[in-house]
Amino acid sequence: MITQTKTFSPELLNLDCAAETDRIVNWMQETVRKTMRKKGAVLGLSGGIDSSVVTALCVRAFGADRVLGIMMPEHDTKDESLTYGQLLADHFNVEAIVENISPMLQGAGCYERRDAAIKQVIPEYQPNWKSKIVLPNLLKEGGYRVFSVVVQTPSGEFIKKRLPLSAYQTIVAATNFKQRCRKMMEYYHADRLNYAVPGTPNRLEYDQGFFVKNGDGAADLKPIAHLYKSQVYQLAAYLDVPEVIRMRPPTTDTYSLEQSQEEFFFAVSYDKLDCCLYGLNHGFPAADVAAGIGLPTEQVELVYGDIESKRKAARYLHMPPQLIDSVSKHAEA
Repeated sequence: MITQTKTFSPELLNLDCAAETDRIVNWMQETVRKTMRKKGAVLGLSGGIDSSVVTALCVRAFGADRVLGIMMPEHDTKDESLTYGQLLADHFNVEAIVENISPMLQGAGCYERRDAAIKQVIPEYQPNWKSKIVLPNLLKEGGYRVFSVVVQTPSGEFIKKRLPLSAYQTIVAATNFKQRCRKMMEYYHADRLNYAVPGTPNRLEYDQGFFVKNGDGAADLKPIAHLYKSQVYQLAAYLDVPEVIRMRPPTTDTYSLEQSQEEFFFAVSYDKLDCCLYGLNHGFPAADVAAGIGLPTEQVELVYGDIESKRKAARYLHMPPQLIDSVSKHAEA
């Protein structure tokens, strides 16, 4: 039952960045060096805010010479991702390498399988066309939302069609090859260097299941999974992440067409979703959060419902491999 009596304000999400940085860095050092007995960290550099903050934290925890950044472009990667990834590596004096994963994806049939699914609903679609999948805006179009595919022809024409479940699941399954191939590459370099692999999900992504199981969801530690997205931005400023990266809108960089995270998964902007998630976690009625962020109460109630729905779907993603019996007295359930 909701019993919260405090007044909700977005300022409740403000961090003591110095204290939080020290806490995370100390935990990373203890976890990686003493518990895992690893020497440093390997992580993918996408030029996004989350991987940038984790990179900065790794540099503080292990030193720049014990951090390896990997940029892993493929056929659909935007050029700016490489530019921002290299900018970040140069800024923090971290070694960065490029591993093009397109041949791996082609060998697995990633693009071919995706394109075949798109052609189920847009028969004229060709492999040289650009594409993405999108959700309708939760606040504008209500709670019942179904994915659509959007394609762009070489002449610039856009075509949008609603996706049946089988085509949607096939497109997602095919594009999930990208995250899994990237993680495989990270662990290759981690194994050869005896480094750990930190994950980069923030609280929104981790809580709501915005990651690929055994893909970007795989990691040895997740140092910012307890932080709301807006708190990650606060840390980014404190840790001196380049401003051009801090000002960059959150994107998926998974599909060839430009795509925001709201279009693909969250359906509302991260700042509003942060507040709704915080409010729900701390027992604030929807009306209180609505007043604090300037939305109608019924819209916050929709977001509350969407959060709970996504949490149910995310249970599988969070599950470790299941055992019929414990095989060790130290094994977790």
